[in-house]
Amino acid sequence: MIKKRTAGEHIFDIANTVLLALVGIICLYPFLYVVLASFSEPNRFIKHDFSILLKPAGFSLAGYEQVFTKDIATGYLNTIFYVVAGTLISMALTFLGAYVLSRKNYMFRKPLTLLIMFTMYFNGGLIPLYLWVQQLHIIDTRWAVLLPAALSTYNVIVLRSAFDSIPESLIEAAKMDGASEFVCLTKIMIPLSKASTAVIVLFYAVARWNEWMLPTIFLRTRDLFPLQIFLREILLTSSSESILASSGDSTNVTALAEIVKYATIVVSTVPILCIYPFVQKYFVSGMMIGGVKE
Repeated sequence: MIKKRTAGEHIFDIANTVLLALVGIICLYPFLYVVLASFSEPNRFIKHDFSILLKPAGFSLAGYEQVFTKDIATGYLNTIFYVVAGTLISMALTFLGAYVLSRKNYMFRKPLTLLIMFTMYFNGGLIPLYLWVQQLHIIDTRWAVLLPAALSTYNVIVLRSAFDSIPESLIEAAKMDGASEFVCLTKIMIPLSKASTAVIVLFYAVARWNEWMLPTIFLRTRDLFPLQIFLREILLTSSSESILASSGDSTNVTALAEIVKYATIVVSTVPILCIYPFVQKYFVSGMMIGGVKE
């Protein structure tokens, strides 16, 4: 039997739809504004009164031409390297740590779990971290960016919980057939935890893509800087004006500098936005599985 909807229910649906649409517009418009501004002509955009922008003020790629200079291109390549290499290192360590903590017959499982969780709330601080990196002689190297943030305790705990949900009988059967611990991890645990793995990979990749603190502290050579450092210089300092002035562009430097800021934001954000839709379906299932308590 189909229940007839009342007028109040229809009104509620309409009001709910309108409200959510307004919230969506409020959330999406700032990014749309940045995209439209990045394709605008510098001189026309600078005359814009910064009210609602529904189309580019003219059309120009001058901002993107300036973004893809030597420094920005170098930063882009460095960031891609840090994301790929850093995510691979982080996932390898996370898989190993989560697998050990998920073994119910491991003697030191609970003490080790408590010790690892302790680091989520307390750490030595910046000075001990700097001294540690200095003693490893990796300051001003790529390792100074890759190693200090190689492992996230939260991600280890989430993946440990996902591994716990896999029946122990599968591991026992594999071991009876002669499988080693490494084979059990790579052939059973990881393939059966694709949802949680996809979520954690995205967490690590986004963190690596947005990383700027460690490079700021440990890197001195500009050829090693990630994109976010150059983006920070453009957004927070006047370095953009010096870059544009040195390029010999006849366009008004102030106007072009403003467009470059928007173009840089787009360039640094689009790759992550392109990856997000492909892993979105794993988010709910991955986090729910990883959030189950023992």
